[in-house]
Amino acid sequence: MTITGMLGQSGLLTLLGMCVVFGFIIILILCMKLLQVVVHALKLDKVEQKDTTASANTTSVTDEKAVVAAIAAAIREKK
Repeated sequence: MTITGMLGQSGLLTLLGMCVVFGFIIILILCMKLLQVVVHALKLDKVEQKDTTASANTTSVTDEKAVVAAIAAAIREKK
């Protein structure tokens, strides 16, 4: 086998491998979109979204107050 034939065969094999991976990624994205539609249709995402938003707001307010208190304590210690 000549070098030209080997390069052609390796290029073809590379393209085939890239097409297989790209095809798998497309199939994976389509399955994820289908799952999103099914979850949305069964209204399984609405309950979780409300609970997380409420707890996230209280957590961020508590965290902000804790950060402000820590900064104030550090400033008092410095003086």
